[in-house]
Amino acid sequence: MGQEIADTRFTPEDFAEFERRLAAETAFLRELAAKGGLRSSTRKIGFELEGWLVDQECRAAPRNAEFIERLNDPLVVPELATFNFELNAPPAELREGVFQDLHKGLLKHWSACESVAQELGMQVAMTGILPTLQESDLCLDNMSLMQRYRALNDQIFRLREGKPIELDIKGEEQLSLWHQDVMLEAATTSFQLHFQVDHEDAVRAFNISKILSAALVAATSNSPLLFERLLWAETRIPVFEQAVSVGGTEHTKRVSYGIRYADQDIQECFDANLDRYPVLLPELMEGEVSEMRHLRLHNGTIWRWNRPLVGFDEVGDAHLRIEQRVIPAGPTARDAIANAAFYFGLMTYFLDGQENLEQEVVFSASKQNFYLAACDGLEAQQKWRKGLRLPLKEIILEDLWPRAIKGLLMAGVPSGEAEYWLGVIRERVDSGRTGAAWQRQWVKSHENTCCDMLKEYLKFQRSDMPVHTWPL
Repeated sequence: MGQEIADTRFTPEDFAEFERRLAAETAFLRELAAKGGLRSSTRKIGFELEGWLVDQECRAAPRNAEFIERLNDPLVVPELATFNFELNAPPAELREGVFQDLHKGLLKHWSACESVAQELGMQVAMTGILPTLQESDLCLDNMSLMQRYRALNDQIFRLREGKPIELDIKGEEQLSLWHQDVMLEAATTSFQLHFQVDHEDAVRAFNISKILSAALVAATSNSPLLFERLLWAETRIPVFEQAVSVGGTEHTKRVSYGIRYADQDIQECFDANLDRYPVLLPELMEGEVSEMRHLRLHNGTIWRWNRPLVGFDEVGDAHLRIEQRVIPAGPTARDAIANAAFYFGLMTYFLDGQENLEQEVVFSASKQNFYLAACDGLEAQQKWRKGLRLPLKEIILEDLWPRAIKGLLMAGVPSGEAEYWLGVIRERVDSGRTGAAWQRQWVKSHENTCCDMLKEYLKFQRSDMPVHTWPL
C-alpha cells in the first residue's frame, strides 16, 4: 500500500501545509506536461505480485518480518498484514523475449521465497484470497509494523467518525459482517501491472485499460472464497471497495472503477485527487516541488482499479504509468505472465491501431461490464461494441484474443512467443477453468476442508502448470 512515513500523529497545521504543497505539486505536474516533460520514447512494463505466508496447516502465518529479513531481497517488501509480502519486478522494455525473461525472473525470486519460508517452517502462496483465511486473522495485532498502515487505519476511521466497516457481499452465498479496522483489505492480494506511456497517449491508455478490466478480471479470476463462503468469481473487488470505505458519494470512494472516462488530459485524475479526496496521510517531506512527493503519496491513498502514476526513471526524468489493479495473484507464475502478455498485447493494439474502443463502449456500459464480470466470471453477459449484448467468453475468444496477438506483434514480440503466452489465456478461457472455477469446483466435488483444497492448490502451484491443466 505504498511508501513509508515518519509519524502517525498529525495536527491541523500538518493537513493545511500538506494541502498547500499538494496544490503546488499538482500545478507543477500540469506545467511539466505542457512543456513536454512527460514523454516516453520506449514503452516499459513491470509488475507487483502480492503473496501469502502460510503455516503447515495452511493457515495464515503472521511472520513477514523475519521472512523478509532472512530473504534479504530489496525487491521483496512488507504488505499491510504480517502474513503478506510484495514482490516487485524491475521495469523492462516491451520487446522480444520480455515475457520469458519476466517468467524466469519471477520463478527465481519466488523459488527463493519458497526456500526461505521452508527454512522457517512456512509455505508461500499466490492467490487472490487465501481460502483458509479467518476473520480473526484480520486484526491489528497482525498489521505490519510500518507507520503508514497505523496512520491509514487511524485516518480512515477518523473520517468514518469511528463507525465500524460493513462488509456485505451477495454471491453464490452471502457474507455480512462488521469489522473494526482496515485489516479486511489484507484479505486481498493482487498482480498489479504497470504500463509506461507518453503523456499524449495517457488519456486513451487510461480509458482503454478501464474497458479491458471486465475481460481481465473474469479471465484471471482466482478469489471465489472468503471465510469459506463461495461469493463472487473475483471477490477481491467488493472486499477492497468496502474495506477502506470512508463513506460519502460515488465521487469520493477511495477504491472504485471511477465516474467517467478521462476526457482531454490525464491531469484530470490528479486534479480530482486534489479537489475530491480528503488527505489521509499529511506527511510533510523535504524536497523540491519537482519531486512531487506529496502528490505521489496522496495518489497512493486513492486505489482506483486503474490508476495513473507519476514515477521517475534512473536518470531522474518524470514519466507516467497506468497501473492495472484488477488481476488477482496466482494461480502460478506461468499464469501470471500469460495474464501480463494478454493485457500488454491488448493495450498496444488499441493504443497504436485504428480502432477507437472507448467510443464504441460507453462508460456506463464498461462500468457495468466490470462488476458483472467480477461477480459472474466468464459466464457474464456484456454490453459490447455497437451496444451488442454478448457472452464475455465469446468477446474474449473472438474479439480480444486475436487483437492481443496482433498487439504483441506490433510491439516486436515474435509470433511464436506471442502465441505461446496467449495460448495459455485461450485454453483457460475456452475450458472455463480459471483459478476461481478450479477452487469452486474442488470445494463442491469434495467433502474435505478448504485446508485440503489449499494443499492441492499449492502442490500444483509449485509445478507451474497453468491452472486450466489442473485436475480435480
